[in-house]
Formats: sequence, C-alpha cells, structure tokens
Amino acid sequence: MNAAIIFILLLVLMLTGMPVSISLGLTVLTFLFGFTQVPLESVALKLFTGIEKFEIMAIPFFILAGNFLTHGGVARRMINFASSMVGHWYGGLGLSGVLGCALFAAVSGSSPATVVAIGSILLPAMTKAGFPKSFGAGVITTSGALGILIPPSIVMVMYSVATNTSVGALFMAGVIPGLVLAGVLGGVTFYRARKFNYPRLPKASWAERLRTFKASAWGLLLIVIVMGGIYSGMFTPTEAAAMSAVYAFIVAVFVYKDMGLKDVPRVLLSSANMSAMLLYIITNAVLFSFIMTNENIPQALADWMLGHGLGMVTFLLACNVILLLAGNFMEPSSIVLIFAPILFPVAIKLGIDPVHFGIMMVVNMEVGMCHPPVGLNLYVASGITKMGITELTVAVWPWLLAMLAFLMLVTYYPPLSLWFPRMLGML
Repeated sequence: MNAAIIFILLLVLMLTGMPVSISLGLTVLTFLFGFTQVPLESVALKLFTGIEKFEIMAIPFFILAGNFLTHGGVARRMINFASSMVGHWYGGLGLSGVLGCALFAAVSGSSPATVVAIGSILLPAMTKAGFPKSFGAGVITTSGALGILIPPSIVMVMYSVATNTSVGALFMAGVIPGLVLAGVLGGVTFYRARKFNYPRLPKASWAERLRTFKASAWGLLLIVIVMGGIYSGMFTPTEAAAMSAVYAFIVAVFVYKDMGLKDVPRVLLSSANMSAMLLYIITNAVLFSFIMTNENIPQALADWMLGHGLGMVTFLLACNVILLLAGNFMEPSSIVLIFAPILFPVAIKLGIDPVHFGIMMVVNMEVGMCHPPVGLNLYVASGITKMGITELTVAVWPWLLAMLAFLMLVTYYPPLSLWFPRMLGML
C-alpha cells in the first residue's frame, strides 16, 4: 500500500510538468509528514551522509573536462583523424562520425556533449558532401549515446553512488560493450550507405593519417591517462576525473589554443550549472532511496518475485521494459537514481552480478536517449540539424533497432561486460 502511495504521488507531481528532482523531494516530504513516524533528524542525517561520497566529486570534474574538450577543438581533430582512417569506405563521413563519437566518448563521459561536439562539425560537412540530412542525423544521434557507455561515464558514477558498486570495475566493464556497440552502429551505417550508394571520400595517404593522428594525439592521450591511471592503481576514478579536467584545460587553452583565458569563466559557469542540477537530483534521490528502504519496498518486491517463481531471465526482461518505458519520460541520471535502489536488491538476490546489471542499465539509458518524447540526444540533434523530433525519430530507427538487439545481447550474455574487468583482476 505504501509503495502505491509513493509512486502515485511521484507520478502525479511529474505529470504536472514539475522537474523530476523537485517531484522526488516533494514526494519524500509529503510521505514523511503524512504516512510515517520517521524523525526528521534521521532524514537530515541521511541527506548529508548520502551525498558525502568521494565518488560524487567525479561528476563535476568530468562535466568540466567535457566542456573544455567540446569548446577546445579536440572534437574537430578527432573527426579529421577518423575521416583519414575510414572515410574512403561506403558512407565514409558517417563512419567517421561513429568513430569520432567513440573517441570523444572516451574523453567526455556525456552523451549530449558528444552529440554537440561531433554533430555540430560533422553534420554540416555531411550535408555539403551530398548525404541526406536524415542519414547524418541518425548516425550522430545514436552514436552520441556511446558517451555514457564507453568510459569514463557520468551515468556509471551515478549507478555507483546509488548501489555502492566499484566505479573502476564499471568503467572497465563498459570498454568491450562500448566497442561492440560502436561496431554495430558502424555496420548499420556502412550497410545503408552501400545500399543507397552514398558518397565516399578519397583514400587518405599514410602520411595524411599520421599527420591527423599527431594533431589529435593530445586529445587521445586523455584516454590513456584516465583508463591507464585507473587500471594501474595510480589514481581512483574521482582523481582521474580531476586529472582529466586539468589536462583538458591545458590542452584547450595552451596546446591547441582554440580557447582563450577569457573564455574559461564561461566554461566554468556552464559546468557549475550542470553540476548543481545533477547534484540536486542526487540529493533528492538519496532521500527517495531512504524512504524506499525504510518501507522495505525493494525487499518486498524481491520476495514477491521469488515467491512467484520468477527467475533471472524474466526479471531482466521486466527490468528492460521498465527502464525503456522510464526513458520515455525521464533523463538517464534520474532513472538510475530512482530505479537502481529498487531493482538492485532484487538483482543481487537472484544472483545477478552488480557490474553486469549496471552495464545493462547504462545500455537502457542509451536507447532511452535516442527515442521520444524525452530523448536528450534527439533534442540536442534537433537543435543542430533544425529537424523536428518526429522527423528525427524516423531517421534514427535503423540504428535504434540495432541498439535494441545489442541490449538483448548485453542483458543475457554477462561475459560481454564482465570478461575485461575479470581479466584485470577487478572482480
């Protein structure tokens, strides 16, 4: 009964158009005052201890690093390198977009940032080269979603905060699925380009490839610093985030010089705005999780599922359906922070590995970012392409169907996520 009251309250508040973070906070306060005897002191204590986690510090640093890289010309150099490598294949610029998004995802941690950075440069170039606008939009909208699967990933940090799973293990678990998904999206791009005989670029010489690699090397080196540093134990994921922010600042301002010192305050302010928004969501989600745990809702759900003989296969399918439906109305951070504390205890009871479950949730978030009505990537791509959401939704379908097939693979084949971190001794 209490579970029904909590979710009805949350749903009603969200349907009024209220932001998810405020809806969460009001739901918790209303339920606390109206239906429980929980002392407010314990709520205040939980609020502070809930957000007093070292991992949360990674979020503003990764956002800052992503903003420096987006404004600092790193994306353009990565696209030039990608074009020199795969541009001569069918749909060359489209494949450059997939490869460029994969490379930028490995330094930014954010899907919308990846769509903006790669899309704003590549989409005009694709239209000029003779590609249909819908083809370019489909490639960039879906490939941009790699931003939260290929580490580092802000959404993985959120999952870690919600479930106390190792951020380092999650980052390493995202590497192989991220590369496989990039291959899948590239395959769809190549197939459609070949089918419709879209333009190809002249084959670049090895001297040209070396030149573009050297030009993009400073940006690519950030991948080595973050991943190498975490794997070698030189620093934690949070320290890696701080390192990447400082490194991105130095590269953008002093190495590439695409950004002047006068632009830095603007980047700092926009990063602070985004960080404050996410931290506010986390704060309210911590309280929501506290209420759920206090009312034993996750445990009751686990007992009900086990009592009715619902096994791992059915539970994972149900999780996918719930998370994809949630993706219709909420953005990834909110979904992870609301649903992870509810579904995670059930997953553990059923013997599902917490890292595998985290990667499955992240892939669900990726799909959610590419379909209406609240697909963040759709809105970002719409702003770049000046296409309507309906038009964009039609454009992304071939890639979206491939992503759904990939989601099934990740869900029911755990070694895809777990092999790499196990090999590194992180599990």
